Amino acid sequence: MIVTVTKKGVLRWDGQERRAAIGKGGFITADAKREGDGASPIGEWPLRYVYYRPDRVTPPITALSVQPISAQMGWCDAPADPNYNRPVMHPYPGSAEHLWRDDELYDVIVVLGHNDDPVVPGAGSAIFLHCAKPDYTPTEGCIALKRDDLLELLSQTQPGDALAILPD
Repeated sequence: MIVTVTKKGVLRWDGQERRAAIGKGGFITADAKREGDGASPIGEWPLRYVYYRPDRVTPPITALSVQPISAQMGWCDAPADPNYNRPVMHPYPGSAEHLWRDDELYDVIVVLGHNDDPVVPGAGSAIFLHCAKPDYTPTEGCIALKRDDLLELLSQTQPGDALAILPD
């Protein structure tokens, strides 16, 4: 299955349609994507695996690999670091965002296969499909859905499925 999202913040799959938040920098071609630009990269990105916050949600029902988040988990966003665009554990000596957040945005995270095979330093990190803020405030480059919508989507996903960020 290919899940699609448009610049208008409409996510579609299997005849369904949901509102989505997109990057505050809009959409950008994958070759122009840079760390910190706030843009969502155009392209088709495999749905790799799922993280969830076990103190807030039960394990999502999905055929994808599912792993609980711990309070020490992070994601490296320092382009010069050898672990760039990879999960790390805090405390971490380099720059890395915390996956265990006070807000609910990372209660469920789908790691997308953007800039991971191979990793290109500076070409964007932590491009996820995650939970949206109630007002669908733009993201830092990720795609975000209401948590219930994200869980519904995950219940229908299979290994090999992808998210296509469309230019139009």
